[in-house]
Amino acid sequence: MRYASYLRDGSARTAALIDGKWYDVGTETIVSRLQAGIDLSQTESLARGGEFDLDEVTLLPLIATPPKIFCIGLNYLDHAAESPYKDRPSYPAVFPRYATSLVGHGQPIVRPQVSDQLDFEGELVAVIGKGGRHIRKADALSHVAGYSIFNEGSIRDYQFKSPQWTVGKNFDDTGAFGPVLVTADELPPGAHGLKIETRLNGTVMQRGNTADLIFPVAELIATLSEAITLQPGDVIVTGTPAGIGWARKPPVFMKDGDVCEIEIEGIGTLRNPVRDEVHAAAS
Repeated sequence: MRYASYLRDGSARTAALIDGKWYDVGTETIVSRLQAGIDLSQTESLARGGEFDLDEVTLLPLIATPPKIFCIGLNYLDHAAESPYKDRPSYPAVFPRYATSLVGHGQPIVRPQVSDQLDFEGELVAVIGKGGRHIRKADALSHVAGYSIFNEGSIRDYQFKSPQWTVGKNFDDTGAFGPVLVTADELPPGAHGLKIETRLNGTVMQRGNTADLIFPVAELIATLSEAITLQPGDVIVTGTPAGIGWARKPPVFMKDGDVCEIEIEGIGTLRNPVRDEVHAAAS
């Protein structure tokens, strides 16, 4: 099954792909369905509304307000090697993202006025369907509802202002999330072995494979749940492969008018224009 979140008549709604067609399935969100214990891979609980073309509506962040967003840094060996840290990490680098940073497919990623170092990071997302604490690695994938795509726009100069990266990873409107959730049953276990590619204005910047994750999805779930109770709707952004703009010589950063696309095999393509931040004139 595939789900999307979209805007209709000023309200957020959920859509589902059923028998090859997109249908409105109401205002109940993906998170509320997961919290109610609904198996998203089944269609029996869906109140099918009107059919429509997903390309003709405004898509929202797949989950607009996740309970928690965990981001994982340095989770591909080639990316760790191009970073200032170089060595293979022995424990996942974990940092939070906040809902105010999220935008949907087709919505602008915003380059802030205070920086010209807006970088791209194509990443696989795992969405938690069943929560818990101290989840065993062997059981972890049964806690995944599905997978999606993230473009973790990073403000590099702010990321490296301090030893922890949170500010540089949380500017408003820099994290693109979507366009769809693909339920776990439609992909290989752990979304393993999927090609991932980032394109900036049609030029390939990153090319990797989820088989190369240092800490695969099951291990991330087990590790995070050692410390933190996972909840339905929690989002794990699993890390990016090599090829980021900051590591290039000369560096390549996103700017106003650019279009960035992240494609993951079996899931789809997340596409966003880039726009400069505009402040209203002071009164």
